[in-house]
Amino acid sequence: MKAPYEGIKIEAALAIHGLKKVYDNSIEALKGIDLTVDQGDFFALLGPNGAGKSTTIGIICTLVRKTSGKVHLFGLDIDRSPYEAKRLMGVVPQEFNFSLFERLTDIVAAQAGYYGLAPKQARQNAEKYLRLLDLWEFRHEQSRHLSGGMKRRLMIARALVHEPRLLILDEPTAGVDVSMRASVWKFLREINRKGITIILTTHYLEEAESLCRNIAIIDRGEIIQRSSMSEIISLLENQVFVLDLAEPIDSPPVLKDCEARLVDPRKLEIEVGRGQEILSMFSLLKDQHIKVASLKNKHNRLEQLFIRLTALPEEVHS
Repeated sequence: MKAPYEGIKIEAALAIHGLKKVYDNSIEALKGIDLTVDQGDFFALLGPNGAGKSTTIGIICTLVRKTSGKVHLFGLDIDRSPYEAKRLMGVVPQEFNFSLFERLTDIVAAQAGYYGLAPKQARQNAEKYLRLLDLWEFRHEQSRHLSGGMKRRLMIARALVHEPRLLILDEPTAGVDVSMRASVWKFLREINRKGITIILTTHYLEEAESLCRNIAIIDRGEIIQRSSMSEIISLLENQVFVLDLAEPIDSPPVLKDCEARLVDPRKLEIEVGRGQEILSMFSLLKDQHIKVASLKNKHNRLEQLFIRLTALPEEVHS
């Protein structure tokens, strides 16, 4: 007998079929999207504000009620098995949502309790992930004393404490400085290599480019592109980064396959070729004792990509 949602890969980490969401004011946030994320993938979901990313993530996490459609996590229908499905995922929301007056160990261990872990196991898992995310020495501190980047890492530790198979990250490095962002990227790569499927939403195309193998772009409630990251990046030309430096320099650094221009003693512009690994640029700067305080794209590459995609013939969107 054929399934009522023929074609959906329910064995995937995430399988969405015909997902719709219409709010009470008749706004159609999702227009029947289909999306599959394979087990073990590092997947990016990108889109402008209001595109439907947050609604999609909210439905997956059972925080938003869908209008129609099917969602499966590792073969589990979230409507029929919501509690079992929720145990399989950890979620890192964009906003900090823990008590600022609790200790780090209590915040992380308490989260494990929501998933049925015994107190002893909860404490062991809390220690494990606080250590992995370089927060163990602050375990007895109240979270209000942490920097923004450390709070972000605490959110990741809390999401992983029950050891889910899927990690959903909503803007995980928002407000995080360049060096800490790199350390978060490294950690995420490591857990992905160990088999955890990761879905990332971000406004930083360079972040998705550096981390993710596959990508979907959503706009106005519809998936307008679904492909590998390399295919997406092939649509763009070189990118230019603007780097604010922690200390002034006298001349631009020598970078392999990059062109560096010194705008002033504390600001660099670096043009990076298509497909070049961004982290290699940071390594070369570090080797030349150049400390980067912040980084941004000179041009909005995500906006350029949307313009390019919406200008392409309809048949290339898949």
